[in-house]
Amino acid sequence: MQVEDRKEGDVLVVKVLNKRLDAQAANDFKEKMTEYINNGSPLIVLNMSDVDFVDSSGLGAMVSVLKLSGGDGQLAVCGTTERVARMFKLTRMNKVFSMFEEESEAIDALSQ
Repeated sequence: MQVEDRKEGDVLVVKVLNKRLDAQAANDFKEKMTEYINNGSPLIVLNMSDVDFVDSSGLGAMVSVLKLSGGDGQLAVCGTTERVARMFKLTRMNKVFSMFEEESEAIDALSQ
């Protein structure tokens, strides 16, 4: 799982560089995100602009990360492609995650 990360104030921005968040990548994704949370980054913006495909394993890993961040933690998703956004809507995950088109919108929302 390849990601880039940077801090924007109290918010950690994580950009997923893999094209797919599927069964093959889900475990690595979950481990990496768990590491961020355990290292004291409860506010995370997940930029998925490079991700072309998410399957049920990828969504499951994202839900696990959301649960893990619990309490004061928040996870916002931004930059989804049309195909990935459709998957979120079909599975109603767009009601579970805070979804934003632009990274800056997600950062602003978590910064408040």
